[in-house]
Amino acid sequence: MSTTFERPVRIRFSHCDPAGIVFFPQYLVMTNALVEDWFNDGLQVDYAQMIAQRRIGLPIVKLDCEFSRPSQMGETITLSLNVAAIGRRSISIEIVGHCNGETRFRAKQVLVTTSLQSGQSIDIPADIASALAMFAPQSDSIEAQRS
Repeated sequence: MSTTFERPVRIRFSHCDPAGIVFFPQYLVMTNALVEDWFNDGLQVDYAQMIAQRRIGLPIVKLDCEFSRPSQMGETITLSLNVAAIGRRSISIEIVGHCNGETRFRAKQVLVTTSLQSGQSIDIPADIASALAMFAPQSDSIEAQRS
């Protein structure tokens, strides 16, 4: 079953440029925080422990963003995360920021599990792959892609 992970984000003064709208790199800070929340709350995988103790990184290796409408200080946007595909070493996700029925931005990201010791990509650990399964697209099969 495909599942969406969502979080509201209040647009703050610190997110905005002098024009009073979200400065586009701030959306990437928001998406990074959403991925961290998704791991902690959606996947039940302690993100801080994954990084600090297990030494598993999750860098973005591919990024595509579209900015549709500006967001302004004081608004609350909802960030929605969906998994597009799960590979042996990578997770493709799509994050959409929306407010009042309008899409504000869309980001497609490919994240790769990485050893923080070697800097090399590694297979998605079994416990993380198992947690990801509930967010996998219906046409996606982790076992089929792992073969």
